[in-house]
Amino acid sequence: MATTNLADKLDDLGIVVGAKAANWQEAITFAGDALVRSGITTDQYTGEMIDAVTRLGPYIVIAPGIALAHSRPSPAVLRSGLSWVQLATPVEFGNPKNDPVSLIIGLAATDHEGHLAIMSALAAVLMNEVTMLKLRAAKNTEEVRALLN
Repeated sequence: MATTNLADKLDDLGIVVGAKAANWQEAITFAGDALVRSGITTDQYTGEMIDAVTRLGPYIVIAPGIALAHSRPSPAVLRSGLSWVQLATPVEFGNPKNDPVSLIIGLAATDHEGHLAIMSALAAVLMNEVTMLKLRAAKNTEEVRALLN
């Protein structure tokens, strides 16, 4: 499997810093809207991401303060990619171990292999504590992009 550069999967239109969400559904909607703006998915995919959490619970909260909003590959996914939403105020997803969430990463992949490649690259970033501290404090799109490169 080839190495995936996260910055290549994240369009500037897909980065939102300082979003104000009232709840987890709005937080996921921000991530979905950013995927749509980037030409990665259609609006239908946003609904699929919200439905997945409604059906399966807050499994997408993968680490303290971090949610990986995603759904299965579907016709609503136009190409593989990411969105990056940093919230101004964290929201509860219902995950007692990792709530509240301040970072929502939207993930869409056209197939299972693409999903795994992006997840692998993302895991490397999420495990780097120094990079994550800087990403959480990023004030704009340029800072997020520079840290992910």
